[in-house]
Amino acid sequence: MRVCFLVPGLSPSGGTATVLGHVRRLREARHFEPELVVTRPGAEQDAPGDLPVRTLAQAAREPYDVAVATWWQTAAALYEVPATRRCLFMQSAEHRFYADHELFERQGAAAVLGLPIDFITVAPWMSDLLSELRPEARCHVVPNGIDKAVFAPRERTAHQGPLRVLVEGQPSLWFKGVEDAVRAVRRMRLPHELTVACLDPHEAAGVDADRIVGALDQEGMAALYAETDVLVKLARVEGLGLGPLEALHMGVPCVVTPYTGHEEYLVHGENGLITGFDDVEGTAQRLDLLARDPDLRARLSAGALATAARWPDGGDATQAMVRALSAVATDVPPDESGLALLHRTAALSSTLGRVRLNAADGALTRIDELEQALRECQYAYGALSARLDEIQASKGYRALATGRRLVARVRP
Repeated sequence: MRVCFLVPGLSPSGGTATVLGHVRRLREARHFEPELVVTRPGAEQDAPGDLPVRTLAQAAREPYDVAVATWWQTAAALYEVPATRRCLFMQSAEHRFYADHELFERQGAAAVLGLPIDFITVAPWMSDLLSELRPEARCHVVPNGIDKAVFAPRERTAHQGPLRVLVEGQPSLWFKGVEDAVRAVRRMRLPHELTVACLDPHEAAGVDADRIVGALDQEGMAALYAETDVLVKLARVEGLGLGPLEALHMGVPCVVTPYTGHEEYLVHGENGLITGFDDVEGTAQRLDLLARDPDLRARLSAGALATAARWPDGGDATQAMVRALSAVATDVPPDESGLALLHRTAALSSTLGRVRLNAADGALTRIDELEQALRECQYAYGALSARLDEIQASKGYRALATGRRLVARVRP
C-alpha cells in the first residue's frame, strides 16, 4: 500500500516527530510503502537522511492508495495528489491554537473537519468531538506510542536538595501555559530549581528560569527527566500532551491542568496532581506539598511507572496505524459531492481574508505613522511659536524693533 503523509515542513516539533515515527515504523511493516510529501516550497531541504521525501509536484506524478494530511494547512493538498482515499491525521483540534484576532486561521483550521474524508486521531476525545460534529464520518484512534527503550525507568535515588522542577513547552506559544507555570514555580515557599525545556531557547530569553534547554532529542529529554522531581504542564490546549506521558515513563510525577487528553494517563493523587487553569497560587501550594513530602513523591512515582507499563509502545501504535490505514483504503469511500468544493472555497476565503487583513493592518500602521509625524510637527511648530513669542517679548528685540522704526523714519 502506497501512503503519502503530507507535512508542511520538517522543522522539529512534537507533531512532526510523531509523523516521522509512524513513517519509519511503517516502512518495516509488510505491504506498506510510506512516503513524506512536503507542501511548503523548499522544505524538502530539511529532509532526514533515512526517509524518502518528495515535493508536492513530484508526488503528483504517481498514484497513492491513501493520502494523509497531518495539519490543517496540508488538507488542501489532499486534492493535489492522485490518491484513491484521503484522510486527516488529527493530533489536536487545531482551530483552538488561534486567538480571537486570528479569525481567518481559526476558520481555516475548523473547515477541515467538514471534509468528506476519514479521520485518524491520537486520543478518544477527538473521536468523540467528530462524532458530535459529523456523525457520519469514520474515525480511528491511534494513540501515540512511547519508545520504551529510551524512556525507560531508571533508579531514582533520594534527593535531599531543592525540588527539581521541569516546565516543558515553547514559551512563545500562548496555549502552552509556560508563563503561568514559571510564575507558579516562583511562588513556591520552599527551595526549588527551575528548568524550562523548549524547542527554541532563543524565544525563551526572558523566562525566569535557573536553566533553559532546547532542541533536545529523545535521549536528551530522557536524561533531563531522570534528574527531575516533578514536571509542570499548565497547557490550555493539547491533543494528548506527550511531555507528561514521557515523564511518567521515567517515574516522574506531573502537575497538570485538565487540558484535553490528560485524562488518558493522569489520575489525580495516583501518578500526579491536577491543578486549575489560572490558579497560580494553588499550583504553587501543590508544588510545596511535593517539596516537603518525599513519601508522596515516591508514591506518585510508583503510580507513574504503573501507568507507563500499560501504555502502548511505538510498535503497538504502528500496528494501530496499519489497521486504520487498511480500513481507510478498503471501506466504502465517503460522499465527496460538494464538500470538497466547500472546503476549497473556505480555504480560499480564509487566504483572501488574511491578505485583506494584512493590507488593512499595513494601511492602519501607515496611518498611525503619519498621525505620529503630524503630532511631532505640531509639537515642533508650537515650540517654535512659543520661542518666537519669547523673543518678540524680550527687551532686546523690542529695542531693536524701535531702532529700526526710527531709522526708517529719518531716511530720505
